[in-house]
Amino acid sequence: MTADRTLAASPAGSPPRLTRRGFLVSAGAAGAGLVIGMAVPASGVRGQEPAASARFDPFVRIGTDDTVTVIVKHLEMGQGVATGLAMLVAEELGASWAQMRTEFAPVDVSLYANPMLHGMQATAESTSMANAFMQYREAGALARAALTAAAAQTWSVPASEISVKDGLLSHPGQTSASFGAFADRAGSVTVPDAVTVKPDTEFSLIGARHARLDTLAKINGNALFASDIMEDDMLVAVVARPPRFGAAVAAFDDGQARKVEGVEDVVQIPGGIAVLARSTWPALKARSKLSITWDESGAETRSTRDLWADYHDRAATPGKPVRTEGSVSTALKGAPTALEAYFRFPYLAHAPMEPLSSVIRFTGDRAEVWAASQTPSLDRANVANALQLAPEQVSIETLDAGGSFGRRGCFDSHYLTEAAHIARAHGQGRRIKTVWTRGDDIAGGYYRPMALHHVRAALDKNGMPTAWYHRIVSQSIFTGTGLEAAVAGDGIDRSPAGGVEHIPYAIPNLQVELHTVDTGVPVMRWRSMAHSHAAYVVETFIDELAATAGKDPVEYRLGLLEAAPRLKAVLSLAAEKAGWGTPLADGRYRGVAAHSSFGTSVAQIAEIALDRTGRLKVERVVCALDCGLAINPDQVRAQMESAVGFGLGAALRNAITLDEGRVAETDFDSYQPLRMSDMPEVEVHIVASAEPPTGAGICGVPPIAPAVANAISSATGRRIRMLPFLPTKR
Repeated sequence: MTADRTLAASPAGSPPRLTRRGFLVSAGAAGAGLVIGMAVPASGVRGQEPAASARFDPFVRIGTDDTVTVIVKHLEMGQGVATGLAMLVAEELGASWAQMRTEFAPVDVSLYANPMLHGMQATAESTSMANAFMQYREAGALARAALTAAAAQTWSVPASEISVKDGLLSHPGQTSASFGAFADRAGSVTVPDAVTVKPDTEFSLIGARHARLDTLAKINGNALFASDIMEDDMLVAVVARPPRFGAAVAAFDDGQARKVEGVEDVVQIPGGIAVLARSTWPALKARSKLSITWDESGAETRSTRDLWADYHDRAATPGKPVRTEGSVSTALKGAPTALEAYFRFPYLAHAPMEPLSSVIRFTGDRAEVWAASQTPSLDRANVANALQLAPEQVSIETLDAGGSFGRRGCFDSHYLTEAAHIARAHGQGRRIKTVWTRGDDIAGGYYRPMALHHVRAALDKNGMPTAWYHRIVSQSIFTGTGLEAAVAGDGIDRSPAGGVEHIPYAIPNLQVELHTVDTGVPVMRWRSMAHSHAAYVVETFIDELAATAGKDPVEYRLGLLEAAPRLKAVLSLAAEKAGWGTPLADGRYRGVAAHSSFGTSVAQIAEIALDRTGRLKVERVVCALDCGLAINPDQVRAQMESAVGFGLGAALRNAITLDEGRVAETDFDSYQPLRMSDMPEVEVHIVASAEPPTGAGICGVPPIAPAVANAISSATGRRIRMLPFLPTKR
């Protein structure tokens, strides 16, 4: 029967939809179905145990103990996606919130692919709720239909007369019963070929505030992270990696390292030298005693200043055309007023609270991996390749992530393939936990790319923009990956121009060009990707145009946003709620920014305090957004607060700098996180909408830095062209 486990065809770009056959076959396979919970077999690792008996489809399992377990295909890294998907199922199923549970899905792209991310099983770019919205609702509706049919058979009544609410099935004249009473029978009943989901007017869970399902486990320590796993026979591995990107081991001496008590092995892998010990401390101590000679013939040896010189040279020549409308050169020549600026943005690390860690067991013909996998289908393939196995010989047990911001979604799965190489080199079939320290992670590459923007604009006699010229120099996160060809269908990889290519303002003459640079510094997704610097350039430069024209910056923007009604609406809402135009206390100043990314429009008004010494404090941020239907408004607010903190922290102090190819920042002393004292009061206003949900996790990041910069300009008259705001090596 399992060979018939199929999904109905779906329109291009939409998630696959469950068929009745898909539900029944999966239900019949309950005994050998999904891996339950997060427990490691035959180990002392904490995990949640399955119900004694259960029926499930690929997304929902209903136990005889009345629990409803939602199989979550996306990584939970703090953004609340597991709770959001459970809300969708509970709404359509008619379950009570108290009976809901979640567990991560196994790797299976036929069931759990994200159609918005090239069909991979992946969590990125604020696509989780957008791609899964109907999929999980229909799964809940189908499970409800099966339970209702089972109850109808048991009670010998029409299914249409049975109601489902708060985890109970009821019929007039019959005794109500809970889901568990019909869980077994539901797998063999006939249900409709198609199900109808509720109209939004009948929602009782969706759109309302609900406590996250994982809160208690994260408070009491039951939530499982890779760093938590520790067993008696397990080894801990740390790696000595090259001090410059692209270098390789020429020779090494491990004599002193092997003398450290607790060390069991030292092995060479493609990325460096790994020390394996019975616990973390002796592994780290032994690593410090390694003597390694590095071959740096292929290494990146330039300093940050050298890279900037190269970027400026490139910016002096035409780039590849990304967008062209009208004639910018003609408009600039005839304009009564023209402005020009260069903007520089550094490499940025992700710096999640939990550094990279993973556990692997390789037995020669199979491998088991425990990790917070953001791209499990890609990770499985890469690990299999490193171990010379077929993908089906590798299993990945996805765990909670202590933050990510894109860090765990690397296309080469480098931190997991590194672990695979260690396990293969050691070759004893034991579980090995590979640990990255904070310094390893911050200095280990895979950053947001540095970027240079050159912008020119022309204003007419009324101060309105007639031309906008924009040239970008940056790396692409897709260069050298399997997605490079897919994102550059016409020969141009537009990803470094994200947020600039679709400038929302009505400007008749527009030209966007791009130089894609290939350096030796590895880069990848960073929360909001290129939008994080694109929005800064567009929003601070449009603010400068407004100031040059002598116009209010909010009114100036509103007059240019007729073709972007959702962005215009959130800008108006944010200005209203912030009291834009009303007097402020002495030493207080406001700045505004608005930006759309990944389908969501966000506007933010930053209110700052600036004293006579120049000390900056962001006191208040008013944020308005349109993300379609907000599944859990409280979680959306939390994501906006998080985005403000994340983006503000980077803008204030963060930069990764190179000194002759070596990363200068190695920990939170030199790559400083946002302090509690830095965090402003954040007020969030969500536009009521019945449109399908878009994203919330990353879309609040792009506006915060330009909003603060514009407030600083309001206070000082100074335009900030280079980040971070506060002094640091650049």
